Amino acid sequence: MRAYRSKPLQPKGLRSVRESTQLLHFDVAISCWNARLKRMEAPSPAQAPNPSCPPSNPGLRNLIEAKRRWHYRPKPEELRAGFRGWYERGYLPHFDVPNITQFVTFMLADSFPVRRRREWEPILSEPDVSLRRRKLEAWLDRGHGECWLRLPEVAYQVEEILLAEDGKTCRFQAWVIMPNHVHLVVDVWRTPLSRLLNSWKGRSSYQANRVIDRRGEFWQRESFDTLIRDSAHLSRAIHYTESNPCKAALVQDPKRWVWGSARRRDEYNRLPWQREQMTQ
Repeated sequence: MRAYRSKPLQPKGLRSVRESTQLLHFDVAISCWNARLKRMEAPSPAQAPNPSCPPSNPGLRNLIEAKRRWHYRPKPEELRAGFRGWYERGYLPHFDVPNITQFVTFMLADSFPVRRRREWEPILSEPDVSLRRRKLEAWLDRGHGECWLRLPEVAYQVEEILLAEDGKTCRFQAWVIMPNHVHLVVDVWRTPLSRLLNSWKGRSSYQANRVIDRRGEFWQRESFDTLIRDSAHLSRAIHYTESNPCKAALVQDPKRWVWGSARRRDEYNRLPWQREQMTQ
């Protein structure tokens, strides 16, 4: 698949992130996620976690501090615009700077249900980090939880909210809305990814809860973001995103999946905004 870009994959002077480092981030993220779920499992009132107070996680904090020293430190003007560079909220590592491309995953609040923990918890003990990640992604694709995004009226609202920002505050290279999670390949411009995610999740959770007549948490607060290193990595991320419905055995042809970018591509694999660029 040919890779089209509307902005640089990485800001000038930014070092590439090696695959081993990305796997380390994922390993730390899963460990933090597991610790959070343990705290969520029937806590007593005195032990119940305070959502407004992130947990202390020295290992994650040390990783972030190291990244700030040797990988990237935001410029003053980027900090004023709301970009934080490497940061954490106690659970997962995040990287937020302008003019990069990110592979982002965010999930419904119940996509890893605590009541089925005996089924997915052994995956966290898998010693091979790469295999562990593939197993967790496979679990996610099995569609556990209520899968509210399977409802056309909910998926429609989510996609409309996402695409409303396309070409204005960011540019989507690919996206797919699965029954219990969303994958995006997005060019981050001058609006911080954290701000975009808060907007997307906040607006879509309100609309989704209204459609299905419910209240409460709709999305998990945290999300995964991975820096796209180069054009080859971009092509793999786009392919993974658009083929996810096939991998989950929901359709045989990615173009048959309604809630994603694959069906909008022409015979040259171009999205509408890419076709417009070719005619200008």
